[in-house]
Amino acid sequence: MLAIIGGSGLYQLDELSIENEHVMETPFGQPSGPIIQGSYQGRSVLFLARHGVNHQLLPHEVNYRANIFALKSLGARRVLGISAAGSLREDLKPGDLAIATQYFDHTRGKRAYSFFGNGVAAHVSTAHPVCAVLAADIQNAAARIDQPLHQNKTYACVEGPRLGTRAESFFLRDSAKCDLVGMTNVPEVFLAREAQMAYCTICLVTDFDCWMDDPSQHVSVEKFFATYQGAMTNAKAILPELLRAPFTDTPTEVREALVGSVLTPDEALTDEQRQWLSVLRA
Repeated sequence: MLAIIGGSGLYQLDELSIENEHVMETPFGQPSGPIIQGSYQGRSVLFLARHGVNHQLLPHEVNYRANIFALKSLGARRVLGISAAGSLREDLKPGDLAIATQYFDHTRGKRAYSFFGNGVAAHVSTAHPVCAVLAADIQNAAARIDQPLHQNKTYACVEGPRLGTRAESFFLRDSAKCDLVGMTNVPEVFLAREAQMAYCTICLVTDFDCWMDDPSQHVSVEKFFATYQGAMTNAKAILPELLRAPFTDTPTEVREALVGSVLTPDEALTDEQRQWLSVLRA
């Protein structure tokens, strides 16, 4: 089953025929809000608003662990994120859509980055954090409706909630060689891998951050929302096409990401630890 995590401005899916609403508690706390389960293009889909239904959560306040765990426990095996992002490249223009396949973590440690710790040790590979197969399915769906979609971009995740300085923007663009900058995909992308779920985000380019010499091109909340709705319309147009075709099988390195990665033997775990670990392993 596909789970869709909606970012800023996407708090519900109007086309979703709602069948159930899950208010959940997980071993890692409560998700951002109710998880909506329904039918979309005849396929069962889960939807969760990342920032809450009233956008009450800042990026570092989102309980990413609870979100991913809850979606996995409800049967999701693929996660499609929808996220706003600033552009660090001239060819990524406001209004464009892009798929990030690499991530640069520039956050500051306020977030819970892993399911593991507190007696359960694991080291999961994130060399290729995005599921290439799911990314290709999304790209193919976009191509079938002639929707341009940039591929293979690198997303820098910053802490927020403030918007960045020019020095930070130049560092991410020139030194870190990133293409996009946002505030929410880390640790979401890495937790999805720990949960053995295919993950990919469609980034909605809203601005040029603040690296350009022209101040009129610099990011602001007003500019963000002026551009966002058009990009959102284009992103949402990909969804029905994506769901019309069968998904390509998720590769082994995603489906079995925990195999050989958990160092603590099962017999050393508590019953509670074994229970939540079994959900991640499912």
